[in-house]
Amino acid sequence: MLSVLYRGRLASCNYACGYCPFAKRRDSREALARDAADLQRFVAWALAQTRPLQVLFTPWGEAMIRKPYRQAMLTLAASAHVRTVSIQTNLSGPTEWLHDAPPGKIGLWCTYHPGETTLARFVERCARVSASGARYSVGVVALRQHFDEIRALRAALPADVYLWLNAYNDLGPGYYSDDEQAWLQRIDPWFDFNAHPSRSAGRPCRAGSDAISVDGDGSVRRCHFLPQVLGNLYEQPIAELLNERSCRRRMCDCYIGYAQRRDLPFVDDFGDGLLMRVPRAWHYQGAADTMPAAQSTPRRIMMTAL
Repeated sequence: MLSVLYRGRLASCNYACGYCPFAKRRDSREALARDAADLQRFVAWALAQTRPLQVLFTPWGEAMIRKPYRQAMLTLAASAHVRTVSIQTNLSGPTEWLHDAPPGKIGLWCTYHPGETTLARFVERCARVSASGARYSVGVVALRQHFDEIRALRAALPADVYLWLNAYNDLGPGYYSDDEQAWLQRIDPWFDFNAHPSRSAGRPCRAGSDAISVDGDGSVRRCHFLPQVLGNLYEQPIAELLNERSCRRRMCDCYIGYAQRRDLPFVDDFGDGLLMRVPRAWHYQGAADTMPAAQSTPRRIMMTAL
C-alpha cells in the first residue's frame, strides 16, 4: 500500500494561533481556484491507480472549510482501492458531509486550539464526528498554559478517542519538569517521541518507498521535510520514483515524518490508522485529572539562571 501526503497551495486559515507556523492568511479567489484545480487533478490521478492507496491531506491552511476538499475526500473514499482518506483540521468546518462517506474510511486529525474556540464547542463538534462514524483523533500543542484545557479535554472525550500531544519545543530542552513530562506521557503514551526526538539520519524509513509527499503541481518528495524532488506524479509512472532509502534528516520531530520510520513502533501501534493518528484498539485508562504542581517558570530557564 502507498501512503500519499498531499499538500497543495492552500495557505488561508481561519485561526490565528501565535504558536502555529500556519499563520492566519487570506487566499485570493484566484489562488483558491488554482488550488481547487490542482486538487481535482490529484484526485483524478488517485482514482486512476490500481495499487491500494492511503491519502492524507496536510494543508498549510484550514482545508475542511473548503467544499472542494470535502468533495475530494468523499470521492476518494468511494473508491475501493483507496483504503483511507484523512485530513488535518481544526474542526471548525461543516461535519454533516461525513455521513455520506463509507463507514470507517474517512479520518480526521483534529487539533484543539484554546483561545480560538471554546472547549464546549470543540467537544460538541467531536461528538458530531463520532455520530457520523468517521474515525478521528484529537490533539493539542502542549503549552504549559494549556494544561488545564488538556485535563478538561481528556475528561470530556470518549475513552476510545486518542488525545495526542505535540510538545512545545521552541524554548529548547527542559521546557517541561519531570512531573509535567510524566503527566503528559500518561495522557499520550507516544508523547516522548515528539518531546525528545531521536536521531533520524541513517535510520530506515518508509518515506520514499511506501510513502510520498506530493505538492500542488505534482512534485514528489520522500516527505515534507526533505527538499529533494524525486520526479512528478503526472509525468512518469509512480513506480519509477519509489525506492527504499534511509533517512537523510538529522532529526525528525513531527509525527507525519517519524511515524514512517521503520525502527519506531508507529506502523505496528497504529496500523491503518497511521495517517489519521488513530492507534489500534485505543482505550484511555489514565488519570488525566492528576495534574503536576504548578510551576511558574520552565525548568530550562530556571537552570540557566543558576
